[in-house]
Amino acid sequence: MEQAYLDLGRKILEEGHLKTDRTGTGTRSIFGYQMRFNLAEGFPLLTTKRVPFGLIKSELLWFLNGDTNIRYLLQHNNHIWDEWAFERYVKSDDYKGPDMTDFGHRVLEDEEFKVAYEKEQKEFCDRIVTDEAFANKHGELGNIYGAQWRHWETKNGGFIDQIQNVIEMIKTTPDSRRLLVSAWNPEDVPSMALPPCHTMFQFYVNEGKLSCQLYQRSADVFLGVPFNIASYALLTHLIAHETGLEVGDFVHTLGDAHLYTNHFEQMKEQLSREARTFPTLKLNAEKKSVFDFDMEDITIEEYNPHPAIKAPIAV
Repeated sequence: MEQAYLDLGRKILEEGHLKTDRTGTGTRSIFGYQMRFNLAEGFPLLTTKRVPFGLIKSELLWFLNGDTNIRYLLQHNNHIWDEWAFERYVKSDDYKGPDMTDFGHRVLEDEEFKVAYEKEQKEFCDRIVTDEAFANKHGELGNIYGAQWRHWETKNGGFIDQIQNVIEMIKTTPDSRRLLVSAWNPEDVPSMALPPCHTMFQFYVNEGKLSCQLYQRSADVFLGVPFNIASYALLTHLIAHETGLEVGDFVHTLGDAHLYTNHFEQMKEQLSREARTFPTLKLNAEKKSVFDFDMEDITIEEYNPHPAIKAPIAV
């Protein structure tokens, strides 16, 4: 099944269009692509490079808790959202450190600036963990995924818990074609640190199995997509567990699927490796609700990947 991902990486390298992008890094991209993973055949955590499952677990639980503050992530040693919170902080009136203008671009080109940037960012993260008032003010990312999934605000001042609603619908009306959750709220997009890349997902029940299809408008194929595959596979397992279903397929539909220009060599290295057997996911059977799971309730077994491949993140 991993071949579906490797085929995507190869297709972009060979056929992708060179394009500019918001970060100034540049990409090679294609538009419109679909991958399918049979979750009954193994948990799709890539093996051609190590993918840190602990980060995937903590981020998904963060989403499911409706949280939008990076403090929870940092408390679990998860730094995948640091750059976006830090960017908002350095643009605020409270920031008094060295000039970090256009830091996303400069950090790639200026070693002295990179050292200063990493020092400032570490101090920022440390303070988020130790100073609750500071975290409440500067750890927030806006109404991103967790807010939209669990607390979509309505015109009359109420809110919609989309995750709870879709679970109830799977239990009561499994043949419904409305088993949808959307993270794309046009009113909130301008205030988000990063507008949702994985924008909408839909569930499908057939013969006692739960399948999920994700539409992802923007897909960072080397760094982001391996996380997205595993995250939504885990979400499907969790909801299948609560609703008494087996797992079916995870279908991953991509809009702009791209490799950043500074990820080309890393992708080529990954393509040179032979895929191994996917690991097995284990969930704590005593936990009945999706919302009851903690980090220790979710584990993988028999994961034997190739070593990790480092690459810079584009902000």
